Amino acid sequence: MSTRWDTPEVAGGFDAYDDLTERTLGYPAVFRALRLGDPDVRAVLDFGCGPGKVAERVVTGYGKEVIAVDGSAPMLEIAKSTRADPRIDYRLVRDARLPFLADDAIDMAMSCYVFINIGSVDVISSIVQEVYRVLRPGGRYAILDTNPDTTGVEFTTFRSGDPGRRYERGEQRTVLLRQRTGGDMTLLDFHWPKEVYRQVLTDAGFGSIEMHEPILTNPLDRPGAVDPSRGRCWVNEQVQPPFLIVVGEK
Repeated sequence: MSTRWDTPEVAGGFDAYDDLTERTLGYPAVFRALRLGDPDVRAVLDFGCGPGKVAERVVTGYGKEVIAVDGSAPMLEIAKSTRADPRIDYRLVRDARLPFLADDAIDMAMSCYVFINIGSVDVISSIVQEVYRVLRPGGRYAILDTNPDTTGVEFTTFRSGDPGRRYERGEQRTVLLRQRTGGDMTLLDFHWPKEVYRQVLTDAGFGSIEMHEPILTNPLDRPGAVDPSRGRCWVNEQVQPPFLIVVGEK
């Protein structure tokens, strides 16, 4: 059994997740890798946009057009109702297909926390191949997932996997997400080693593949470094990388 992302309960719980760690370390690394500050980047694909948090940051921070797609109707309902913007085109997709996009139509693309929620390498590969098709030559694709090498480590807002346990390729893990209102949301995701990411990108035709594993430096300079109301402060993000960012170029 895996998490049902197409239910209102799961979609709402995920939207309520406090993504402090992601917005401090993960998303900025993705935006840098995609060179969103460059003027020739106009259209960005967010494949697996969920409730629209990342797409909203792209349009408000960089003024780009975003095609934000997801396979969960409840996720898109949240996105459209809470993060609507004329620069974001939200679309429901099935079977990893983007029939409304022509070949070479997109400047840059990203998938944040998508592959860890898919239990089949074949399905992951089909997504990567479709992204490759719609990217223009020279376009870059950034994948952001939890780091398979720090599975089980407690981070400020989440823990993916049980401490001290070794997971095999494709094995399910229990994930705890900290909610803004307190408590944890429990999900199931899948463990994919780094070589899986490199292989699916290579097989689709991507080159110049990079892997980034950012850690937190100067934590007191970061927003939300200490939250006195909840007694929260940074811990393992300073010494262990919570995320893996994999980037390929067409």
